[in-house]
Amino acid sequence: MASATTETMARGGSWLIEQTAPAAVVTPEKVTEEHQMIRQAAAEFIAGEVVPANERLEQKDWALQRTLVKKCGELGLFGTNIPETYGGVDLDKISTLVVSEELASHASFGATFGAQANLTILPIYMFGTEAQKQKYLPGLIAGDVVGAYCLSESGSGSDALGAKTRAMKQADGSFVISGEKMWITNGGFADVFIVFAKVDGEHFTAFIIERKWAGVSSGKEEHKLGLHGSSTTPVILQDVKVPADAVLGEIGKGHKVAFNVLNFGRFKLGAMCSGGAKAAIGEAVKYASTRKQFGVAIGTFGAIKHKLGEMTAREYALESMMYRTAGLIDQRIAGAADKKADDPLPMLQALEEFAVEASIAKVLGSETVDYIIDENLQIHGGNGFVHDYPAEGHYRDARVNRIFEGTNEINRLLIPGMLMKKALKGELPLLAAAKQLQDEIMSPSMAVPDASDEPLVDEARACAIFKKVVLLVAGTAMQRYGTKLEQEQEVLSYLADILIDTYAAESAVLRAQDAAARKLSHADAHADAARITSNEAAGRIELAARSCLAAMAEGDTLRTQLAALRRLMKVTPLNTVAMRRRLADAATAKGGYLFA
Repeated sequence: MASATTETMARGGSWLIEQTAPAAVVTPEKVTEEHQMIRQAAAEFIAGEVVPANERLEQKDWALQRTLVKKCGELGLFGTNIPETYGGVDLDKISTLVVSEELASHASFGATFGAQANLTILPIYMFGTEAQKQKYLPGLIAGDVVGAYCLSESGSGSDALGAKTRAMKQADGSFVISGEKMWITNGGFADVFIVFAKVDGEHFTAFIIERKWAGVSSGKEEHKLGLHGSSTTPVILQDVKVPADAVLGEIGKGHKVAFNVLNFGRFKLGAMCSGGAKAAIGEAVKYASTRKQFGVAIGTFGAIKHKLGEMTAREYALESMMYRTAGLIDQRIAGAADKKADDPLPMLQALEEFAVEASIAKVLGSETVDYIIDENLQIHGGNGFVHDYPAEGHYRDARVNRIFEGTNEINRLLIPGMLMKKALKGELPLLAAAKQLQDEIMSPSMAVPDASDEPLVDEARACAIFKKVVLLVAGTAMQRYGTKLEQEQEVLSYLADILIDTYAAESAVLRAQDAAARKLSHADAHADAARITSNEAAGRIELAARSCLAAMAEGDTLRTQLAALRRLMKVTPLNTVAMRRRLADAATAKGGYLFA
């Protein structure tokens, strides 16, 4: 495995085979005053404008929702990634991350925001002509115009390219589009739609369509489990006459629009999940501090401390990974050769480069917030199950995150699949690293990660081991299945889980190492959170690896592979009970998420 520190511009997935210096990683503790000001503006908007309007929003008051969209636009929150030329404020991805975290405090408005900023504004900026950008972006960014993204259909959810909506090309170059799109966020009141259709029934293509055009209408509002304050409807297109200049990107290249937009959407969904998790931890801590049973606050009980400590550690890992990834994307954009003002290409290339990390963010984020919100409801007990407390609403609202932006099952297939494609294209030397590991395993004495006087050295070594487990399992899978590996969904899913745990654990450890080196406040708590993350990851990684290897081999071959796994997985268990108690006590003393 390469030992050179990644001080140059990183490639997507390179963390798997390279050593990263803690000081080089972006963490929440490194945000600037400008980032803090943006965070405060977003937090005040949600707390002061959106949360008080919740009841009216849940009654489908879309006029009020439009007013809130307008106020959000006036604050510049829709345009963080868009140049000033088109009405944006052209900030970095850290700014986007902090805005997304804060807006997640109201999940329904967060969905409205995501459809506008992520799924309408971004594709027009990245793929639109100059005329399209000038026409649509200023109004969308200002909040005067509302957008929606129309990809899914009743028969094509995960299989987006199987869409049935047709765009029949006319002799004058225009199109007539017919079809029905399903589950469209903002569908009930959007003005502009990004619509995907097959030109002449064959060429998958994106279009910009306006509600005012004849034949465009919305179906009835869906009765959803959660997100009652957001609009979700079918969008119906009946022989809609669409001008030739409404094509977004190129005819037949709609997949480029769809998939690249989803890359950024997945990253931002991870950010929103992180923000929602922090808010839920705050609620859980406050309730546990005031709710008494047997004459004492329930937060003093060991079982509740376990929950609060584990919730804190899981959010710490997610947050660490999100900021690390945002830093990598920003670094990639900043290092683009011949970067020109207002050019979307560097952003597009960076999002493509870190598509694996975006999918990891989506899966880990949605499953972490689900865990934390579930535990928040459990801490509330019976009160958590009634409408009088917000815990039950959070529980309902969060469930869709595992479906949004591509289901977690699809993303689990994509994570290892995209890495394998990088390896086969020679973009990432995974095959060489796997061969080197195989030689190590066959040698009498296996190489041990270099000793270091850095803090959390044992956890750093554990992360190095986790990477070797990835290489062992991935190498075995590629040898066993070759190009047919993409058909082995269970194997890919096990491998994805190992990759997710590895990236999250290393991100947490690197952040804690940096906190210790910089002697930050709560450095000991950083270390506890990172150690819990690493310790728990070790158990899950070993189990997933055993299960995956057993799915690919049997008999002597399997026994040999399991022996190699045992040689690798020498990670000593820690007393995480004491660590969780310390984190819970610190969170209780603060009255919320400890690292905010």
